[in-house]
Amino acid sequence: MKRLKVNKAAECMNCLSCLQACANTYFKSDDLDLAALRIDVVKDSYPVATTPVTCIQCGKCARNCPQNAITQNKFGVYMVNKKLCTGCGTCVEVCPMHVMRMDPATSKAFKCIACGKCAQQCPMDCLFIEEK
Repeated sequence: MKRLKVNKAAECMNCLSCLQACANTYFKSDDLDLAALRIDVVKDSYPVATTPVTCIQCGKCARNCPQNAITQNKFGVYMVNKKLCTGCGTCVEVCPMHVMRMDPATSKAFKCIACGKCAQQCPMDCLFIEEK
């Protein structure tokens, strides 16, 4: 099982380098909405704290996809088959982490594939790839 995890001991400084790495790697874009992870503001904290939110590879998207366009690979990572995806958005709606996204250019779903590019760019070591 391979997945991108958040290092709870590290402090996110909201530099957004993880989002930039993700969007640039897969879309060659600086549009942070094209990243397959997000940064949450931790409520009721002073000073204001932020934390990355990643895909937990739970499979809820795959179980709810009416086209069966999302399958789990041999590493335990759920992948979207762009040829089968119709862009209905069901997977986006059911994602508990709110990190399943729709590509505005193609209207196809996309998600984290645990490549680790974001973790490599994080200066605070907030992200890492876990392999079991």
